[in-house]
Amino acid sequence: MAQHFSLAACDVVGFDLDHTLCRYNLPESARLIYNSFAQFLVKEKGYDKELLTVTPEDWDFCCKGLALDLEDGSFIKLADDGTVLRASHGTKMVAAQALAEEYGSKAWKHFMMDTETASRSGKYYFYDNYFDLPGALLCARVVDFLTKNNGQKAFDFWKDVIAAIQHNYKMSAFKENCGIYFPEIKRNPGKYVHSCPESVKKWLRQLKSSGKILLLITSSHSDYCRLLCEYILGNDFPDLFDIIITNALKPGFFSHLPSQRPFWTLENDEEQEELPSLDKPGWYSQGNAVHLYELLKKMTGKPEPKVVYFGDSMHSDIFPARHYRNWETVLILEELREDRDETAEESEPLEKKGKYEEPKSKPLNTSSKKWGSFFVDSISGLENKEDSLVYTWSCKRISTYSTIAIPSLETIAELSLDYKFTRFSSNNSKMAGYYPNPPLVLSKETSKTK
Repeated sequence: MAQHFSLAACDVVGFDLDHTLCRYNLPESARLIYNSFAQFLVKEKGYDKELLTVTPEDWDFCCKGLALDLEDGSFIKLADDGTVLRASHGTKMVAAQALAEEYGSKAWKHFMMDTETASRSGKYYFYDNYFDLPGALLCARVVDFLTKNNGQKAFDFWKDVIAAIQHNYKMSAFKENCGIYFPEIKRNPGKYVHSCPESVKKWLRQLKSSGKILLLITSSHSDYCRLLCEYILGNDFPDLFDIIITNALKPGFFSHLPSQRPFWTLENDEEQEELPSLDKPGWYSQGNAVHLYELLKKMTGKPEPKVVYFGDSMHSDIFPARHYRNWETVLILEELREDRDETAEESEPLEKKGKYEEPKSKPLNTSSKKWGSFFVDSISGLENKEDSLVYTWSCKRISTYSTIAIPSLETIAELSLDYKFTRFSSNNSKMAGYYPNPPLVLSKETSKTK
């Protein structure tokens, strides 16, 4: 494989919407998502009303890459070989000695090799993106209350969490003003999402004018997609994309073989006609990557057009696009953004910060005190040894399935299209694919070993 990656070499450029083209105000969106689920559990399912109260400190529990064992209420952080680095029962962290006794040095019982689409099962759930993370805090607090009040050791609350998700996010929820999430986003989109910077809008137009085919592929429904895109890009946003696919039901959009879901035409955000194949550009619902690729062959006149896909979710975007379709993949990793901002904040003098400032909620893309770095961690019991640091399972998947990882589209919007990025590959260091810089925690560990 070539050492470098360039957008100029791609025929087709595809984008996910949420947390990729559309950046969210994470502290506000997290509170809204948490509240939308918690209100349902309390009012409809009779859970403890204390769930509705969240302190700024509570948000430190949130960390991407955690797995929830649905049967025993444990949260797990995995090393790249599947062994358990840290664990909690509900929000209560498991001490080092108990961790060693319970999990030892073997791979976690539900660990799956990288060739599997590990993330969804009847026995566990991986928290992979910023829509998921508020649910991790909620589930952990549910486990706390059930353990404390009922002495439970086995749990079946997951069915109620699924009901809360379906109530707030079902296909008709936006249209019906159902639940808490969509009505609130409609009322005040500017509180929850950031407008696309002019540099990104200009970059999208530049991609199009240079002859690239532009795709928007999102699992959001067409009505919500339209609201977000009009807010972040403007009312003429459909002109930027050759093909828009909503309700894509990723990762199945990429992975369901050979029984692909058909595309559907849309009219007034309602699915109308099932299509046996995709014959022309336009706005569609559902569908699959196989039929899409056939259309891309016709549009480009090439037998194997080269596609790059930008997304924020390893489970829904990056892993399936690379593993099943062999597309180039660019991971939007906001941990790279806050990684630098955190350092600047730490270096600010105390008197400048203000002695009596209210504690702020931890942004979801910064390191958790409970869980440590998203990228590396110490093997329990070896904290004082030089070789105790290992890559996390999440970090390994980034370098395995991403072409490159960037903090935001804005980071690369002003580069020339023929800019050569150093890609992740077995021939390069594990840090090579991070642009513009690798995570600080990885840089520090590399400098120590030199």
